[in-house]
Amino acid sequence: RVMTKDGRSNVRMEHIADKRFLYLKDLWTTFIDMQWRYKLVLFSATFAGTWFAFGVVWYLVAVVHGDLLEFEPPANHTPCVMQVHTLTGAFLFSLESQTTIGYGFRYISEECPLAIVLLITQLVLTTIMEIFITGTFLAKIARPKKRAETIKFSQNAVVAQHNGKTCLMIRVANMRKSLLIGCQVTGKLLQTHLTKEGESVRLNQVNVDFQVDTSSPFRDLALRTGEGDFELVVILSGTVESTSATCQVRTSYLPEEILWGYEFTPAISLSASGKYVADFSLFDQVVKVT
Repeated sequence: RVMTKDGRSNVRMEHIADKRFLYLKDLWTTFIDMQWRYKLVLFSATFAGTWFAFGVVWYLVAVVHGDLLEFEPPANHTPCVMQVHTLTGAFLFSLESQTTIGYGFRYISEECPLAIVLLITQLVLTTIMEIFITGTFLAKIARPKKRAETIKFSQNAVVAQHNGKTCLMIRVANMRKSLLIGCQVTGKLLQTHLTKEGESVRLNQVNVDFQVDTSSPFRDLALRTGEGDFELVVILSGTVESTSATCQVRTSYLPEEILWGYEFTPAISLSASGKYVADFSLFDQVVKVT
C-alpha cells in the first residue's frame, strides 16, 4: 500500500545523501514537522542552554573584572553586575535578564561597557530565538492538516449505476459545521505499467474519472474482479472557511475495497422536528444492488 487510509505516505526513503544536512537547511519545515514531544524537549533544552551559556559569560565578566569575593575587592569597588559572586548567581542573573521578570538585588551597573554590550547581545539573540520558537508552535497548531483530520472518507468505494451511467462513488463527510470552500476531488490510479518499449514503470499514475466508461482504466475485467494489482488514491482539496488556508485530505482504496454492484445506504434522514439528521452509524454501510 502506497498510502494509508488516513492519507500518510507509506513509502520508505533510503540512501538519501546528506539527509540531515538537507533537513538543517530547511529548519522551519523541520521544526514544524517535528513531533510534539521532541519539539518540547528541544526547545526546553534550548532555553535552559542559553540561560546557562550566557550565565557562564556573565561569570567570566565578573572574573575578569575582579568582582568575585575570593579576589577581595576594595570597599569602593563597583562590580559589573551587583551581587554576582558565583556561577549560580550569574546563571540566575542571565535567567532574569532573558525572561525579563525584573531584577531583584542582581542588576547591571554602569562600570563595564562590555557588560552593557553583552546584555544587549543576549536580549537581541534570545528575542529572535523566542520569535522563531513561538512562530513554529503557532504554525504547527494552525496547520490545515488538523482541519483535514475532521474530514472522513468511507472505508470502501462502490461502483454502481447512477442516473443511467456506471459510476465510481465514495462517501465524504465534513465533521465540522464550518465549511470547506471550492472543494475538488481527484482520483489517481497507481499500478505497474508496461510501456511500448518494454519498460516496467512502477506506480504509474493515471487520472480516474467518476464515470466508468470505455476510456476509464476500470474498464478492464481484472480490476472489476478485485484481483488487479493497483491502488486508487483519492485527493480532496478545498479552502478552510475560517482561515482561508488550503486544505488537502487523502485516502486510498485497494482492489478488495472497491465493491462492484453495491451502493451506499442513505445516511441522511428527516427528523420529526423537520431537521435533517446525518446518521454516521450508516456512513460505511453498503447494500447489494438488486
